[in-house]
Amino acid sequence: MWSIALPGFGQLLNRRYIKGLTFIFLEFLININANVNTIIFYSFLGDIQAAIDKANYQWLLFYPCVYFFAMWDAYRDASGENKPLIFLPFVFSAYFMTVGVIYSPVLKIFDILPGPVFLPLLSIIPGVLVGHIIKSILERFWRKPSSMA
Repeated sequence: MWSIALPGFGQLLNRRYIKGLTFIFLEFLININANVNTIIFYSFLGDIQAAIDKANYQWLLFYPCVYFFAMWDAYRDASGENKPLIFLPFVFSAYFMTVGVIYSPVLKIFDILPGPVFLPLLSIIPGVLVGHIIKSILERFWRKPSSMA
């Protein structure tokens, strides 16, 4: 849960200090270069066009992958179990959020331009769903049949 607040916090909690500090450094590097705080500010004020104009999309495209990889890594370390397909919801969330970032300056939903904050956030929902569905399907095929002794 700490990785949702800031990538790297989950790693620090799991005593993976170098990894945690690396994720925190990447978070700040991407945040500053992509103007994330500025686009959040303009988006919540309702000035979506200003948010689009201020966004540096070349840097903003890195954010979903770093964010979800840090969450998956912290979850994997904290759970202590080797769950082979648990990465799928994280991967698909990062993918769908990246697609949301790509289409955020042009895609209108019900004549509303969601912009570089709200469309990527909304894109996480289908990403999690698709990831869980694919994970469930693959788990059914990979289950070992019970032995009939």
